[in-house]
Amino acid sequence: MSLLELIAAADERALAASGVACLDRCLPQPADGADQDPFRPLWVGCAVADEWQDRLAEARAALDDLPPGTDGAVPAIRKLLGEAPAERTDPGLRAWADACSSLALEVHLGQDATPGAGAELLRRCREGDPAGAGPLVAGEVRRQIRILEMLAESGAAAAGLRQVLDASTEGQRVLRAATARRARGRGPDTE
Repeated sequence: MSLLELIAAADERALAASGVACLDRCLPQPADGADQDPFRPLWVGCAVADEWQDRLAEARAALDDLPPGTDGAVPAIRKLLGEAPAERTDPGLRAWADACSSLALEVHLGQDATPGAGAELLRRCREGDPAGAGPLVAGEVRRQIRILEMLAESGAAAAGLRQVLDASTEGQRVLRAATARRARGRGPDTE
């Protein structure tokens, strides 16, 4: 199944977890002394629907506490967290998870060295045709698909969320390493 088909078929738990995982991977390396895992509360909300609203508020507050000048995707992540449905049963959860998926791919595209790539490439990738995608985008598409498949297979089991968190953390490491390499390549005069 394509990424779009998996999002269309996902249940509310999978939508919440896949959305949180996408946003989590986009977070920049935290500054010294900053919360190393601002989405930790939100993962609990993915496991327990009744806690979603409170945990969402905690994650929003944690993101607001990031130091001024934090760059990267943080403004877009804040916007999506602000748009997240207050209830995990909200019909808007699917559109929110879809927007989180798109943001994660855009962030990866921004770090990929794929000349001329843009929205059309990302649309094709989400529909199941990754031809022409760079390694970061192709890897992120595969990761999102794998996460949605893991969630579908695990049902309500907590172990499924643990696997998703592990896969997302690995993806976060990959993106942060690519971002750091790219920053070193620009040098101090161009930053």
